[in-house]
Amino acid sequence: MDHGLDVEHQGFPADVIPLQYQALLLSDEARMSAFQQAIGHAVGPGMRVLDLGAGTGVLSYFAAGQGATVTAIEREPHVFAAARAALRAATGDRVRILHADARDYLPEAPVDVVLCEMLHVGLLRERQVEVITSFKRRYLRHIGGPLPRFLPEACVQAVQPVEQDFTYFGYTVPAPVFQLPESVQPRTVEAAPPQVFQQFFYQDPLPARCTADLRFVAERPAVVNAVRVITKNLLALTHEPPGSVDWTMNYLVVPLREPVEVLPGDEARIRFDYAPGDEIPALTDGLEISVLAHAH
Repeated sequence: MDHGLDVEHQGFPADVIPLQYQALLLSDEARMSAFQQAIGHAVGPGMRVLDLGAGTGVLSYFAAGQGATVTAIEREPHVFAAARAALRAATGDRVRILHADARDYLPEAPVDVVLCEMLHVGLLRERQVEVITSFKRRYLRHIGGPLPRFLPEACVQAVQPVEQDFTYFGYTVPAPVFQLPESVQPRTVEAAPPQVFQQFFYQDPLPARCTADLRFVAERPAVVNAVRVITKNLLALTHEPPGSVDWTMNYLVVPLREPVEVLPGDEARIRFDYAPGDEIPALTDGLEISVLAHAH
């Protein structure tokens, strides 16, 4: 479960979050409350729930609280040990936690709900799409249909051209920036509104690429030197009332190699293409912006 933490220098793969960072995830109230609400909608007594990449096991804890029988899968040894102790204290034997890899684990019997929060904004770095694609293929081959319900159920991704202030105390460093969606961003000028470039349900075939080729009309003068990536996870679709329980991850602002100046009414084109799970440079290295037409 990664929210912009770079842990490669600690000797961990990008998709493994070690124990010393887990409290940051647990203290993320937007994330935690959204998952608690979604699991409350989707999970009921007697259900069989599988938690892939369980981390400290908090999603398993929520599911067990709904009366489900839960199996949690976690591969990082120290996180696994912490989760095992915490789940035993909180849920007794209602959660079975296994030291295994979510990328190849397969349950012995059908399950009703699969929880999987191996997410990073932009679907970068972490293995959400890879893990669920592999799980679906193996589940259908060895257990059969129908597939279980997946939480999150769907994903919507958008991108936005911005002018970002990358200067700190007089020192300019165009480096990726994470932003809280609910916070005012005084360093960011929004040149145009966001546009969706990708949306899908996890029950359906999952995308092999994250690709955008979009045209924007500038609403204000700006030197567009970055784009902002927005990832909204529809955790659970609800029927009464109709809607969804959503979690929008921290925005990711990535710099452009060559900024472009736009005036109101100018039309600009943004293009990029990368694979889910790629590192952030796969986005930034292929990111292109051009002005197609100037306002008259």
